[in-house]
Amino acid sequence: MTIATRAVGVDELRRAWNAVQEGQFLEPRPMDPGAAPRPTGPVVAGDRTWRPRESVLPVVGCLPQAGATSLALAIATHGSPARVIECSSPTASGLVGAATAELGTTSSGWTVGRRGAVHLARLSAHHLSAGELPLPDEAAAGTVLSVLDVGWKLGQMLASHGWLSATVDAAPQVVLVGTATVPGLRRLETTLTLFGPSRPVVAVRGPDPRRWPRELTSAMGPATRSQHRTGRWVAVPHDKRLAVRGIDSAPLPPALVTAARDVLRHVSAAAHPQEERS
Repeated sequence: MTIATRAVGVDELRRAWNAVQEGQFLEPRPMDPGAAPRPTGPVVAGDRTWRPRESVLPVVGCLPQAGATSLALAIATHGSPARVIECSSPTASGLVGAATAELGTTSSGWTVGRRGAVHLARLSAHHLSAGELPLPDEAAAGTVLSVLDVGWKLGQMLASHGWLSATVDAAPQVVLVGTATVPGLRRLETTLTLFGPSRPVVAVRGPDPRRWPRELTSAMGPATRSQHRTGRWVAVPHDKRLAVRGIDSAPLPPALVTAARDVLRHVSAAAHPQEERS
């Protein structure tokens, strides 16, 4: 059998890519035998909107390997009883070895586990856009905080139409995770301009900027400098064991949990400015 093909122009490819970015192509697709059930289309507003009972704190990595997942887990550990909802692809998951007890896969398509008073949820299937993600399951009884490990490129996520972009857009505070490198500071500056000055708490892996070499301090943009000047900045220490082994079931480094405590302190101060001044 001969299949006829035709050339595809650049304009048509561009239109198709724009449609992908806007989620216009998301229609029901056949489910593979044995695959976990998931929504048949993009999650939209209305009765499909996520309405958590607990507080929600998004954590956004400004660039790959910034340490967003480990910080999200540390925040949940310090703020427990809590959970981490990891929204990245299963092939990019940093929580595969994090649980001390695996609890299986839910009917909505989340693989769940537990480590102490922290519950973990990571995706069990691949999704083409953040707008496809299934709604998170209801949190376990007593959960006071859900930490969203966003895990998508920020532009892709914000352009999608689903609960994740709506949640990040509505969150009063967002944690932005970067690195004390020139590329990391450039990405941090760009990300800060998308959120404005009042919502982000910045967590940067590396020493405090007062100890940086000149080439790093000169790479700080105006939004980044303002963030440090106003004190909404946490230095996250580099841990060699975590860098080599990744997140496993062992306890997190105490210094990382301390940094997470400082992040939550800044988040709380932003939410209750009168209390902070008193």
